[in-house]
Amino acid sequence: MKTKSEALEEIAEIRSLMEQSTRFLSLSGLSGILSGSYALVAALYVYLMYYTEQSGSWMRYVSMEGPKKTPLLLTGITTLVLALTTMLGLSYRNANKKGIQFWSASSQRMLQSLSVPLLTGGLFCLILLYRGDGILVAPATLIFYGLALVNASKHTVKDVHSLGMIQIALGLMATFFAGHGLLFWSLGFGVMHIIYGTVMYLKYERAQ
Repeated sequence: MKTKSEALEEIAEIRSLMEQSTRFLSLSGLSGILSGSYALVAALYVYLMYYTEQSGSWMRYVSMEGPKKTPLLLTGITTLVLALTTMLGLSYRNANKKGIQFWSASSQRMLQSLSVPLLTGGLFCLILLYRGDGILVAPATLIFYGLALVNASKHTVKDVHSLGMIQIALGLMATFFAGHGLLFWSLGFGVMHIIYGTVMYLKYERAQ
């Protein structure tokens, strides 16, 4: 006859297996830290190119006309590609360390939940740039990214939901304080990713 402790261990193991089949649990905290660092470097570059202290306020929007749109787009695309590559690579390594299948039904569901808000937000931002409304790009990226995280959080760790809500709040604040979007963008994609990545690493990876 099984002891109480053995029965509890079996229940915990069954629960773990059920979570692995329904949730993607291999997100890497280190990838969040690195992605946040990429974002801060990109923000510094954009600040030097598009912002000036002479405009009357720190990190205030100045201009984004004509040929300046191309390097901005390239900066955004490069940062996104680096972040995604890092996230996928480190999450794949994390899954192997845990003995979990990386490309599973749960990871596919999570990516599908992420993709619709992200693609919609990306197209929306391109339309804003085309119309010359670049001042709203930073708030829009934060809001749509936050919506994507909230939408995908039901397929992964619950911490993602909290990060998504913070991104949405920062995006709304950036819309209200139009012209200071880079500051909020740096907080959302830079600082918050580093904090989130650190928490994730300490909570889920350090003990492994």
